[in-house]
Amino acid sequence: MKRTLRALAVLLGYPSAELQEHVGDVRQSLHEDRALRKPVLEKLEPLLTDLEREDLLDLQVAYSDLFDRSRKLSLHLFEHVHGDNRERGQAMIDLGQQYAESGFLLDTRELPDFLPVFLEYASHLPTDAAAAMLGQPAHVFAAMAERLDERKAPHAGIFHALLALAAVRPDADALAELQERNTDEDPSKVDEEWEEAPVTFLASAAHEMGGPTGVVAKIRASNRPVERKTGQ
Repeated sequence: MKRTLRALAVLLGYPSAELQEHVGDVRQSLHEDRALRKPVLEKLEPLLTDLEREDLLDLQVAYSDLFDRSRKLSLHLFEHVHGDNRERGQAMIDLGQQYAESGFLLDTRELPDFLPVFLEYASHLPTDAAAAMLGQPAHVFAAMAERLDERKAPHAGIFHALLALAAVRPDADALAELQERNTDEDPSKVDEEWEEAPVTFLASAAHEMGGPTGVVAKIRASNRPVERKTGQ
């Protein structure tokens, strides 16, 4: 599951030339890890194909239009779980502390509930613990999968994959509450509300996660055959 989670983290990051160049490595990791069944892998193929074939600027614009302009599609988990209430701040602190206690230290520009960060952390856990971690926000993954399917967005495949990895039924009450929550989809108001955010994660932190020292590099390294010395 480790390589699959890292691959999904990469695919949720801001599109980069680095990612485009190594889509084949990402695909290879997904298939070789064997954490996902064929029907789920097939749901990821449209996104992988777009990353291989589409112009990078077009991919970046589409990504920003999708995830920057709508709270309903926010890649911050606690946006869906807590909204703007007071519990969100404490939840952020608690999650960050959980990372730190596991030796997983964040860059100052990264927020702990940013989904690619969450997935990267989960990838370092034993399989059972990682699945349990994914199971907690399963209702968020279910809502995101549905919303992205409605928009015919290829990123929907990522959330179907996360649901498969969690291997739990999303909490029905939590999902219903999430689906019924009214969020303001006026882009100008979203921009106004988010302009004071402490970090810019989609255009910076997310991009860096796919850079030479980020998750893509880890995937490439895991795909390399183990070198053996002559005579051993």
